[in-house]
Amino acid sequence: MTVAEARELFAYNAWANRRFLAALEPLPAESYFRDLKSSHGGLHGTLCHIVWAEQLWLNRWLGKPNPAVPQGRDLTTLAAAQARWEALEAERAAFLAGLEEARLHDTIEVKPSTGGAYRHAFHEMFRHAVDHSSYHRGQLVTLLRQVGATPPGTGLITFYRERRASAT
Repeated sequence: MTVAEARELFAYNAWANRRFLAALEPLPAESYFRDLKSSHGGLHGTLCHIVWAEQLWLNRWLGKPNPAVPQGRDLTTLAAAQARWEALEAERAAFLAGLEEARLHDTIEVKPSTGGAYRHAFHEMFRHAVDHSSYHRGQLVTLLRQVGATPPGTGLITFYRERRASAT
């Protein structure tokens, strides 16, 4: 992985997250907050988990403490989740803007809440963070369908196609 590839992956991730935030906005509160018995309850819980995990990884990369409230449980509305995501997206963009190639192979120790301690290179963590968000966005697709809404397309190839079309 190169720095340019890392930036591209996170540009894709931000694009996909924005599409989901836009898809969730018009939902009635009853649908958005409904417990759909998924990994994180429903749409709100899954979105908050994505936001929290992205903040958790960014904090690790910046040497900051973990988010104060696990799983984004302090985010009680879609607007709060969106505001948190926008703030962390700006902070991550600044981090990526200053990223140098040598840093990609540096490692840090990560201590998951489930226990243990692991050393990971930044390029591994970057791929994991985007993969993790993509996995849970896939759950959001199913959850949106369960409440009768149409999910946005967020495949990586769609991102490339849209980016190419806007550049011409």
